[in-house]
Amino acid sequence: MFFENIRSSLNLESNRLTLPENTANMIVTCVYVHVKSDKVTPFIDATAANHVESVKETGNLRFDLIQQADDPCKFMIYEAYESEASAAIHKTTVHYLKWRDLVNDYMTEPRHGVKYNIIEPNDRSGW
Repeated sequence: MFFENIRSSLNLESNRLTLPENTANMIVTCVYVHVKSDKVTPFIDATAANHVESVKETGNLRFDLIQQADDPCKFMIYEAYESEASAAIHKTTVHYLKWRDLVNDYMTEPRHGVKYNIIEPNDRSGW
C-alpha cells in the first residue's frame, strides 16, 4: 500500500516519471566553461554583463555565475527558466549573442551545458 501511494503521487504514465503539472516545463541548464588563464577577468566581466540582462528576461528564474574553488579557470553558469521556450528565447537575445561571440576565444574548449528538470522548489513562487 505504501508504494502504491507513492507511485500514484508521482504522476506516472506508462511507467515513465512525469513531473507535477506546475513544474513540468521549468528547466535548469548548468553550463560548464573552462577559460584560458589570461582570460579569467575578461570572461567574468563579460558574463557579469550577460547576467545583468539575463535576469531581466521574462521567464528567467535564476542566472548565476560560479567559479570553481580549486581552479579559477573553471566556471559553471546556472540558468533556470520557466520553460524550454524561455530558455530558447534567451539564446536569441542581443546580450546573449554578444556574450557568446565575445567569450568564444576565451575558452580552452567548447562550453557544454547539461539540462535538468526542476523538482524542488516545485512552484514558481519558490524562486
